[in-house]
This record gives sequence, structure tokens and C-alpha cells, in this order.
Amino acid sequence: MSLILFAFVVRVRDGLPLSASTDFLHNKELQERKQQLKVISKSLSSLPERGTVKGHELNIHFLSSEGVSYMTVCACSLPAATAFCFLEDLRWEFTTCFDNSAVALASRPYPFLEFDSAIQKLQQHYNQKGGPSLEVTLAEVQEDLRTSPPQVLTIEHMTLTNGAANGHVEQTAASGQSQRLEPVSAPGILSLVLNIMCAALNLIRGTHLIEYTFQDDYDGLWNVVSFLLAFLCCVCQKKLKSFTLLTLIILCNAFLFGLRNIWQLGFHMSVACLSTLLTLHRKLLDRNMDCGV
Repeated sequence: MSLILFAFVVRVRDGLPLSASTDFLHNKELQERKQQLKVISKSLSSLPERGTVKGHELNIHFLSSEGVSYMTVCACSLPAATAFCFLEDLRWEFTTCFDNSAVALASRPYPFLEFDSAIQKLQQHYNQKGGPSLEVTLAEVQEDLRTSPPQVLTIEHMTLTNGAANGHVEQTAASGQSQRLEPVSAPGILSLVLNIMCAALNLIRGTHLIEYTFQDDYDGLWNVVSFLLAFLCCVCQKKLKSFTLLTLIILCNAFLFGLRNIWQLGFHMSVACLSTLLTLHRKLLDRNMDCGV
């Protein structure tokens, strides 16, 4: 069984993918780790030069140097020193082929895809030999890790760091889940259509009434206000404000008694009540955090 399953090279400043190895495995955890690599790559500018994200069967290791980060997904049984030795060799191979200016000028994802062959060759060597060809290289890495061990990180920390860097952290790192509302049901769609209808009727009646109000010394000004306020309440219904908006809609329609008959008032109030009921009963849908980019 291969111990080094995937390698990934990215630019540190913006997480732009530069090159990656090709894998033909359909291991579920490997696919999850590959998605997590993309999350980590967005936070590299605020992370230490070396780090490890531990998993159930697979670990992620990364090494950043001179604006480029070298990342790999390895089996947990692979010693950390061997993994970082692989990353050091990968760094040496990459810097031999591409200089800093080429990396800085890259504008599209995977501009150095031809480097894949070099990654595959190095990966195959490690998987067959179990380590680097020179023992002194491994010994140096082991000593370096002893003096300054890589920081052990969590994917939740990566997500939080990435969100903070972009100015929008919507959940705590400990939650590990993101929340969305349930899909809109058929009654919800009906309620939306009826709300739009009521809002349009209120806007049309209010707009037409404005002309007559200006001609009649503003006697019907409050009727105009009631129509327009009812219109705003129809289009602005939200969960935290549902009861307030429902109350305003009922009061506005009650004030308009005379301009509307009892059936019209009942229709508008019933639609408002239905919308409020469905809004309050629409639940949050918990799902596992999607680490993909």
C-alpha cells in the first residue's frame, strides 16, 4: 500500500494551485483530505512554515518556503520525518525547475502542470524505498523536527482562520458544521406568490391614491401611508421580525377598512398570517461542513 498518496504545490500569498500529483484512488478519506488541502491553502499566509493536520487514517503535512507551499496527504503510519523529508525533496525539485519570478507571475490555476511527472517520480521512489536515498537527509530532518516540531492544526482552525482573513466568520471553530435553511416547500412557494401579489396591490393602490391626495388637501395622506407601509411589510418579512411585520400589516389593513371590503381585508391578512406561520416554522438544516472550494 502506498504511504504517500497525494502531493500539492500552491502559492502562499493567495493559495493559487501551481501543480499537483495525479491519483487514481477513490478512497473517501483521501478525497476529503484533498478538499481540506484547498481550505488550508487559503490560510497559508497566516500559518507557520510547517504544520500537520491529523486524520483518522490519513495525515496532511505542509512545508512553506520562499512564497511556495508544498503539501502532501500521507498514511498515518508514515513517520512525520519521512513526510517532511519528501516535502524537502519536492521543494528542491520545484525550485530547480521554476524560479520565484515565474511563481509570482502565475495568473491561472496549475500553470506548472508538467511538474506532475517529477512529483510522480519522487512519490513513487518514496513509496517503493520507504524514504529518501540519502540517510543523512532523513537524519537532518529528524533533528530539525526535534528542535522545532511542526504545529499540529485542525481543519476547524483552518476554516476559522480562512473566514477571519476574508472578514466573515459565521460560526465558531468548535461547531464543525454550517447551517442552512430547509428548502422552500410548495406552501412556501404559494405564500411567496401571494405575498408578491399583495405587495403589488398595495403599491398600485397607494401610488394611485397619491395623485388624489395632493388634489384633496392631503385628506387621504394616512391612507397612502397605510398602503405603502403594508407594501414594505410584505416584501421585508424575515424570521426575527415576522410578528412585528404581521402586526403592522393587520393594523394597516384595519385602517383601510372602507377602501377595501371585508373579503379583501381577509385575503391580505390571511396571506400575512400564512407567510408568518411558514417563516417561523422553516427550520435550519444542519449539514457537514463542505471543505471544498
